[in-house]
Amino acid sequence: MKSIITLGRQLGSNGKLIGKALAEKLGIPFYDKALIARSAKESGLSEHLFDGIEEKPTHSLLYSLVMGVQSTKGLYYQYNDMLNGDNIFKVQADVIKSIAEEGSCVIVGRCADYILRDNPHLVRLFLCADENTRIQNLMERDNMTEKVAKSAVTKADKRRANYYNFYTNNIWGDVKNYDLCLNTAGLSKDESVQILADYIAKREAYFKD
Repeated sequence: MKSIITLGRQLGSNGKLIGKALAEKLGIPFYDKALIARSAKESGLSEHLFDGIEEKPTHSLLYSLVMGVQSTKGLYYQYNDMLNGDNIFKVQADVIKSIAEEGSCVIVGRCADYILRDNPHLVRLFLCADENTRIQNLMERDNMTEKVAKSAVTKADKRRANYYNFYTNNIWGDVKNYDLCLNTAGLSKDESVQILADYIAKREAYFKD
């Protein structure tokens, strides 16, 4: 059975690592930075425009003028006559829908759970952890000081929530928006992956019957 798995995550919950490992375990494609590259390739825009767009909703005329750069094809790209956050989001949304049509996959972030909300094969996951665990994970993973890690967690939560809430009119991290929320604190990557894989398998069996 086909499963389109979208994965929301809090910074420091090891969401990306777990998502990639889950995709490997299930033998299906994993889309994160690869999604950005594909968006850029299909639109003819510079990949840099998509990098970080998930956490930077921008809609001003000034942004459009400043970012009115040439595409990788050497042409000025006009999407509804204005290159802004909304239009880049639409390009990316179209790519996400196209990916979902191809088969089972794991897509990290980028409001994919909302974009694919009408897809009957959608499985919406969200990974979280308590603040102390997230800070500790960042300190160990990225060699951050405690102060820097705490600031990164706070800022990431705000940016991701603002972006998600703006484009979906839903609340980022609200359990009502997901099929399964997993607190990864105290769990290894492999343990988290196994829990998610077991859930997906049982879900597939349920809907297959």
